[in-house]
Amino acid sequence: MSEILTKRADDYAQWYNDLVLKADLAEHSDVRGCMVIKPHGYAIWEKMQRALDEMFKETGHVNAYFPLFIPKSYLAKEASHVEGFAKECAVVTHYRLKSDPEHGVVVDPEAKLEEELIVRPTSETIIWNTYRGWIKSYRDLPLLINQWANVVRWEMRTRLFLRTAEFLWQEGHTAHATRQEAIEETERMLDVYARFAEEWLAMPVLKGIKTASERFAGAEETYCIEALMQDGKALQAGTSHFLGQNFAKAFDVLFTNKENRQEHVWATSWGVSTRLMGALIMTHSDDHGLVLPPKLAPVQVAVVPIAKNEEQLNAIRAYAQPMLAALRTKGITVKFDDDDKKKPGWKFAEYEFKGYPVRIAIGPRDMENGTVEVARRDTLEKSVMQATDIADKVEHLLQAIQDNLYQKALAMRENNTRAVDSYEEFKVEIEKGGFLLAHWDGTPETEERVKEETKATIRCILLDGDQTPGSCMVTGRPSTRRVLFARAY
Repeated sequence: MSEILTKRADDYAQWYNDLVLKADLAEHSDVRGCMVIKPHGYAIWEKMQRALDEMFKETGHVNAYFPLFIPKSYLAKEASHVEGFAKECAVVTHYRLKSDPEHGVVVDPEAKLEEELIVRPTSETIIWNTYRGWIKSYRDLPLLINQWANVVRWEMRTRLFLRTAEFLWQEGHTAHATRQEAIEETERMLDVYARFAEEWLAMPVLKGIKTASERFAGAEETYCIEALMQDGKALQAGTSHFLGQNFAKAFDVLFTNKENRQEHVWATSWGVSTRLMGALIMTHSDDHGLVLPPKLAPVQVAVVPIAKNEEQLNAIRAYAQPMLAALRTKGITVKFDDDDKKKPGWKFAEYEFKGYPVRIAIGPRDMENGTVEVARRDTLEKSVMQATDIADKVEHLLQAIQDNLYQKALAMRENNTRAVDSYEEFKVEIEKGGFLLAHWDGTPETEERVKEETKATIRCILLDGDQTPGSCMVTGRPSTRRVLFARAY
């Protein structure tokens, strides 16, 4: 199947689109800008959900669900929030259709809503309006809520998983008694995202704070994790926002503190989306197709019998059963593909293209020798192993693949991260892609100039970056530290 995939070096964007479609991850729908996530893609997303959900609950959060529709007046209550999302909002104006002889069905003009409803682009407003009734005392805090949902942002230019008009995500919304508690929560959830990215996606990330111009609408501070894709572009993989008291004041969410005085609560919000699917694809996959970290692969091991007749196939089935049982006992997901309508070669190509981490082939000679042939997707290496203790061997191999993918991605990032001191050097280096560390004078004017002239943005101010002062590469004015620049998705 790899011959029908555009090569990364020839056209990276087309390679990505080819891979998403031909690996059966997703496809375009008839609704402009929206996608259909196919079973193979959705199974990966479900594994992401389960892992993240467990991590959220380990940190004390619980799940709830809030309405898809938000009264228009709610968005107007927080000025910067509505300004940030106004251009992306889908609006419901009527609540009924009626039949029409000429057009079949039309909007009933008499069914106009008294107040238009916004299809949620994010849920801060509806949630904080709800929290007003839930929070009365310091005893009600902290309130740690997450929801799994879909949101709509009317994007004009879309790309499967990376930017669609509708996408799936989770959004956490928490309320706290003090500023410090809320900041600690913001940082805690950023750490959760970073750990998930590195331990599950095998994708190294850098943690930092967004500049004021890149900050979430309505936040006092936005923290983020940034990853570098194989084409040298950055991708924001998750954000965690310290909202201060902005939404509490907008929706009058007050609590009585321990001193019996009323004050507004402190807030956070944080989220990751199906954009992580795009990050996963672009971090690891190659010209042979999809490459999946074992922890997120829906099927970690595919077992393919090679038989010339039904008698051989039955013998291989019997030979494989103890192995399959041992693999499953270890929690390894395995598929025994004895579908005789498809040839082994077709199956090998299919599982390689769809990113199954390990493939095991068993033929008559293997039964004679007490062996199996094992192929690993990350390196495409094959080896013959003794069938004895194969479950232990595969368990170690899956961990080796997970580790190798992370180390390979980390090496790629480190080889494409460099410091520059002059704007002339920056303009040359940014054409090569990657992360550039450069001094910035802290002004939005300089930030915007760099963006207009080079298409590069400040991805973040690194939390653990070099804090040696210097001179802004553009203006020569004093700079307190280097910041992280890149072109980005």
